[in-house]
Amino acid sequence: MKWVKFRIKTTTEAEDIIISSLYDLGLEGAQIEDRIPLTAWEKEQMFVDILPDTPEDDGIAYLSFFVEEAPDGSLLAGGVATDRETILHKVQEELDNLRTFLDIGEGSIAVEETEDIDWINNWKQYFHQFYIDDILVIPSWEDIKPEDNDKMVLHIDPGTAFGTGMHETTQLCIRQLRKYVNEDTVLLDVGTGSGILAILSLMFGAKRAVGTDLDPCAEEAVQENCKSNDISPDRFDMLIGNIITDKSVQETVGFGCYDIVVANILADVLVPLTPVIVNQLKVGGIYITSGIIDDKEETVVEAVKAAGLEILEVTHQGEWVSVTAKRTR
Repeated sequence: MKWVKFRIKTTTEAEDIIISSLYDLGLEGAQIEDRIPLTAWEKEQMFVDILPDTPEDDGIAYLSFFVEEAPDGSLLAGGVATDRETILHKVQEELDNLRTFLDIGEGSIAVEETEDIDWINNWKQYFHQFYIDDILVIPSWEDIKPEDNDKMVLHIDPGTAFGTGMHETTQLCIRQLRKYVNEDTVLLDVGTGSGILAILSLMFGAKRAVGTDLDPCAEEAVQENCKSNDISPDRFDMLIGNIITDKSVQETVGFGCYDIVVANILADVLVPLTPVIVNQLKVGGIYITSGIIDDKEETVVEAVKAAGLEILEVTHQGEWVSVTAKRTR
């Protein structure tokens, strides 16, 4: 299947009204490219390893609309057959009307043809088996080599939304988990994603794990990865929701019942998370954090201390930091 892409260069202020205006022409599902900084709320929603590093906002935005092209070259916009020239004329006419009362910037329109790519599976060509110390991490589409038969093997299919375990922050957490997990450990993984940290903890011998994440896709990812690693479903509970702000999530997760809480997320999220999550830890419980770029180390250390936790260890890999602490009271 082929698509024709109409890409409009405009201003960030005009984004929403242009998208709304072109909706009536059958142009839906706009792809937006701009440099608008993330809001505090958006950062809070990103329980991820790395915060996207975006350039300074220049006020310019690109809006791309994709229209299906039939074998005969005709286009389908809003279910109605049309052609490039007609769409171009209507879009230009709409932009000219908007320009009379709104700064739409350059307002140019570029047209190009694009193939229908399997975006869901195309990323797999970049993910191959690798080692985290003596642990082999391998995707389902690769085979274990004979020389690796005696190694601990983590089968992981991260999907398009979650990490693979390659990032330094994940590896820092894994090394700390190996130090503290034992057969009695009940673990909480905040921002669990594909479940790597919790699943490995269970493989290290932990009794049970609970994961929380904001992304509903995490639930299916965790189920599939548990199945791939022969983890019984009754050992790993998954909950979707924001544990920082949602009291019902906090209550469902439970208070004072975890031997270890691990959070591999951003420093800007760890700061508000820590005084909340300390209530989920048992007295004597261990708090393992990462996702901290080196210039944020002191910020997180101070937040951990302010929550009444005792710093046990601060470890580094590359420019990334892991802070491990203990609840003493």
